Amino acid sequence: MFEDIKAIYRNDPAVRNIEFLLYPGLHAIFVHRYLSHLLYRARIPFIPRLISQIMRFLTGIEIHPGAKIDKGLFIDHGMGTVIGETVKIGKNCVMFHNVTLGGTGKEKGKRHPSIGNNVFIGTGAILLGAMKIGDNVKIGADTFIMNKNVPKNCTVTGTPGRIVRLNNKKVNIKLK
Repeated sequence: MFEDIKAIYRNDPAVRNIEFLLYPGLHAIFVHRYLSHLLYRARIPFIPRLISQIMRFLTGIEIHPGAKIDKGLFIDHGMGTVIGETVKIGKNCVMFHNVTLGGTGKEKGKRHPSIGNNVFIGTGAILLGAMKIGDNVKIGADTFIMNKNVPKNCTVTGTPGRIVRLNNKKVNIKLK
């Protein structure tokens, strides 16, 4: 929990004193991590999904109880954010509002993105399918990626997403 609070101070220059208590992203992550995800892992039916839907109503952030979220996630604003059941999110990631980490509706098993450590995902980005996003990746606002892995240390923008920076050098590479 403290890592998530630190993430707010690290990523939002507008936060002062105890204002972190007002962040809907913190509320959604807290309830996910310490209630709905634990009940989901205990294989308790219905209740974890009910809790996640209540949090969606209260915060505008939908986190499936099965999603695995590491420490230090910062969801700024959060409205319209969707995190699917088999999503994995690494440490110290940042997501802005209206981000979708979803499936294509065609897979079974692992069907949502796996996000590395220190990943930034801009407003309105849509990542669909069982892809892997490497560490230290920046995904631009309104970027669309479907079933394409993204290597570490790069920046991806556009629809469809293209690598525009790789290891601090400008490039223009189609995702494979």
